[in-house]
Amino acid sequence: MSTVVDKNATRHGSSLQQARLPGWAPYALVVVSLGLGAGLGTALGMGNPFQMGLLAALVFIIASYALGAVVEGSRQARNRLATSLVWVCFLLAVVPLLSLIWETIDRGRTVLDGYFLAHSMEGVQTILPGGGAYHAIIGTLEQVGLAALIAVPIGLLTAIYLVEYGRGRLAKAVTFFVDVMTGIPSIVAGLFILSFWIIILGFGYSGFAGAMALAILMMPIVVRSTEEMLKLVPDELREASLALGVPKWRTILKVVLPTAIGGITTGVMLAVARIAGESAPIVLLVFGATGINNNPFEGAQSSLPYYIYEQWQLGNEASFNRAWAAALVLIAFVMILNLVARGIARWKAPKSGR
Repeated sequence: MSTVVDKNATRHGSSLQQARLPGWAPYALVVVSLGLGAGLGTALGMGNPFQMGLLAALVFIIASYALGAVVEGSRQARNRLATSLVWVCFLLAVVPLLSLIWETIDRGRTVLDGYFLAHSMEGVQTILPGGGAYHAIIGTLEQVGLAALIAVPIGLLTAIYLVEYGRGRLAKAVTFFVDVMTGIPSIVAGLFILSFWIIILGFGYSGFAGAMALAILMMPIVVRSTEEMLKLVPDELREASLALGVPKWRTILKVVLPTAIGGITTGVMLAVARIAGESAPIVLLVFGATGINNNPFEGAQSSLPYYIYEQWQLGNEASFNRAWAAALVLIAFVMILNLVARGIARWKAPKSGR
């Protein structure tokens, strides 16, 4: 019987075994596509490398599908087409980001040094080199810190209510308004604080006014991220704690929150990074300052987004360089926050026992 099966397998081996492209074929296609894209771009008079890259990507997608259909069949060809589209979309997303980072580093490093980080613009002529962003860095740290102090407790308690206690119409209303707040433009939050805090109540421009507007933008992000992390905590942990007679509030405090603390911290850090670059409410509420103001509750203050906007508006080479340097500092600040969030998430992640 086995001899008959072997003979049949040998007889039909060519139909059972499907041809495959070699492992180096995709890399060869990339090289060929880049060459054809550059050639077609030159022939069509395209001097922009990005346009040539788009042509190369189109050639790569078509060539991958055609070569796969000829050698491997239509099913594998469709698989290669989907894979090629995923890689091309990934590159289309990454290339502008890398280009932005490279441009910011290249332009910002010309004036970014210790002097720039330790001095303000007090008494500096804007058309001349010099000055720094120390006052703007202080303003950003204070405003973002105050916004976090306002938004994080409110966001955490709201998320805990929605997940652990929320039932009925009130929970649905809270969820609806959180969704609405997520889509609020930053300028609307700034206008609300401007009309209520400054015009109606009569308080002056200050870093605290800007922090309240940033807190409005930060709260829905904290609520949504915390809510999703709390939902990931297994119900078995809650039930086991309650079965031991532990009150619900203590179960939330000692079991649920520690289990989800890594994801909650990551969400909070991402929310902080999101508001750190907001400029519209800051322009409306902090009013800007060229000198150092360490008191966020009184007097005009600056921030890195406002400083970038202010320097770019001046329209000369020295101010452009300062704006690029401040943008580089802001990117570094956001990157540090993300790295801290990842580190805390990994540190606080539940450890799997043996």
